[in-house]
Amino acid sequence: MEYTNIPRPEYPRPQFVRKAWLNLNGPWEHQTDPGQSGSARGLQNGAPYDSVINVPFCRESRLSGIGDVDFCDCVWYRKAVTLPDGWRENGRRTILHIGACDFRTTVWVNGTRFHDHVGGYVSFFYDITDALKDGENSIVIRAVDTLRTGNQPAGKQSGDYHSYGCMYTRTTGIWQTVWLENVPAAYVAHTKYYPDLDAQKLVIEAEVKGGQGMTLKASASYEGRPVGCGQAVVYGGKAVVEVPLSELHLWEVGCGRLYDLELTLGDDCVKSYFGMRRIECRDSYFYLNGKPVFQRLVLDQGFYPDGIYTAPSLAELEADIDRSMAMGFNGARLHQKVFEPLFLSLCDRKGYIVWGEHGNWGLDISRTTAFESFVPEWCEVLARDFNHPAIIGWCPLNETQGNQNETFVRLLAAVTRGYDSTRMFIDTSGWVHVPGLTDLIDIHDYEQDPATFKAKLDPLPEGGTYNVHWCLGRGREWNVKPTFVSEYGGIRWAPKESYGWGYGQAPEDAQAFLDRFKGLTEAILFNPAIGALCYTQLTDVEQEMNGLYTYDRKAKFDPAFMKSVLSQTAAFEKQ
Repeated sequence: MEYTNIPRPEYPRPQFVRKAWLNLNGPWEHQTDPGQSGSARGLQNGAPYDSVINVPFCRESRLSGIGDVDFCDCVWYRKAVTLPDGWRENGRRTILHIGACDFRTTVWVNGTRFHDHVGGYVSFFYDITDALKDGENSIVIRAVDTLRTGNQPAGKQSGDYHSYGCMYTRTTGIWQTVWLENVPAAYVAHTKYYPDLDAQKLVIEAEVKGGQGMTLKASASYEGRPVGCGQAVVYGGKAVVEVPLSELHLWEVGCGRLYDLELTLGDDCVKSYFGMRRIECRDSYFYLNGKPVFQRLVLDQGFYPDGIYTAPSLAELEADIDRSMAMGFNGARLHQKVFEPLFLSLCDRKGYIVWGEHGNWGLDISRTTAFESFVPEWCEVLARDFNHPAIIGWCPLNETQGNQNETFVRLLAAVTRGYDSTRMFIDTSGWVHVPGLTDLIDIHDYEQDPATFKAKLDPLPEGGTYNVHWCLGRGREWNVKPTFVSEYGGIRWAPKESYGWGYGQAPEDAQAFLDRFKGLTEAILFNPAIGALCYTQLTDVEQEMNGLYTYDRKAKFDPAFMKSVLSQTAAFEKQ
């Protein structure tokens, strides 16, 4: 389709592209429903709505046109849509995609209700073909978001009216692109890509709708040159295609060498891509394509001043990666949020390594029912993002509570490892690891004195341990041998008159900040027992003032200095 003057107009799923699609972003009718009585009042049909919202931005954001940051447990959206010519011919199907909607979503099309989707972070879809009609169609979306109950993952969304500490403005309802896709009666529904470096081939596992006995074909190219093809017959809705490659180009850190891939099944044609790389975890260290890689990561929380959870443009998504790389980071922990496919595709292309995480904060995982609002969506995250070469590991939880339900954590580990054996896995970043589940022991330490910080880590190369004291004050302590300092730094810096929340005392002056950054970072880089770091954080977020950039993305210091520190050869890389 041609881009029009609507927000976030780009194709939202760049690793699985079809020509026939319609972006539904822009104005939608909007109605708050504090009593959750909207269905009884007919909001799914012709009852009037009292406002307009600019999708895909949440109602709390300025870009939504509303900007109301108060709690709102239920919101409704309605839009009239006329399908393009030919979409209802020859048995073609129309799919409604919702990039993300927080938290429990219900959809009506022309009054027909579809099943609820539970989860506020990942993309989901409905085949709405049978509810459509000629001419104008009514699409209604309701979102129920009760984050204060402790029954749902909410990430860094504040449970108080005001933002505070490291908790920020909420996101209610739709916050990613809503779009329609039109497919033939037989089409490719889902794929998993397995790069095999030793055999120099790509193995494709495909799920197909309506294609029994048809042939799925795959053709790969690199920089426009054909490099391989394969095909397989569909049986039972599945096909496995092997694509031998005449040229091998490795996906590496800083070099996102990607192959283009075309999948065809009858009249269905999908444009895709893949990267050839192999991830290994050896003795709790990261190896890429057989070579040790020191992870120089930054904590990226994906908040924006005018869009909250939603980047105002594709350019801003890309700019955050460029800002990070300009400071010498080679990747990020995508923290307490599931990032959109467009961001991940940019990481793929730039060779920017990331950890796939979830926004578990807000969910009380001591409850036996916690899995109900977490595990199904986590499975959707794994399925949606499996093919991104930039994702090197999964970490569903962060800084979990001391009384966590261990069975819940073990279930997450089993599900994750069962679906994806090709990546590293951390059960919960920071404090409370369940023994035997994690590939990497990681720690969070916001010690601000470089000498003290170094002294804590110095015993590790000689077989010593690091003492973890669970920081919420319940007295749990244990000794571990970490290989990943997955949160450190967090140095507070802002004009003194506008200091907000941060870790420890702010440095006296700019030089003291740079000295502290250098000292803390080198304590990790030059310790041969450590193979990864993650600095907190890329940008300030609202009142949290410990970013290397301000919330409006201005560098606080010359990025070249951070890059000079981070680019030093790590002790692990010399081994």
